[in-house]
Amino acid sequence: MSMFTAFDISASGLTAQRYRMDIISQNVANANTTRTENGDPYVRKVVYFEEKGIRNSDTFSHVLNSVSKNYAGKGVKVAKVLEDKATPQNMVYDPSHPDADENGYVMYPNVNIITEMTNLIDASRSYEANATAFDAAKAMAQQGLNIGNST
Repeated sequence: MSMFTAFDISASGLTAQRYRMDIISQNVANANTTRTENGDPYVRKVVYFEEKGIRNSDTFSHVLNSVSKNYAGKGVKVAKVLEDKATPQNMVYDPSHPDADENGYVMYPNVNIITEMTNLIDASRSYEANATAFDAAKAMAQQGLNIGNST
């Protein structure tokens, strides 16, 4: 693994976790949005990551060759952002709300603030870990350059 590969891996982690924090912030901001542009309540979004450089291939030889050629990681990337359809929307009785149905229930988004804050802490810690790894790689590179200058 080259020196710049370590920088690329940490930088990809920083970018991915920053994007994850943006999506979490969007979820928190829309926690009470009962009507979006299409008329439905907001649906929580979830970010999925995958290793950079992985291509979906169904041939065994392609997978075997890609694994045996390079053991070093290439970082992470955002694979997709999907709506959370598994978690049900929250039905709250509020007949005075303009979006209430004929029974007086309002469908609120499936955003749980505690879950989102936990995910935000996780993303923040992952961001910090990637920043620390980047700084460590930078310090090692600087020490290598200093060794070259001292002789």
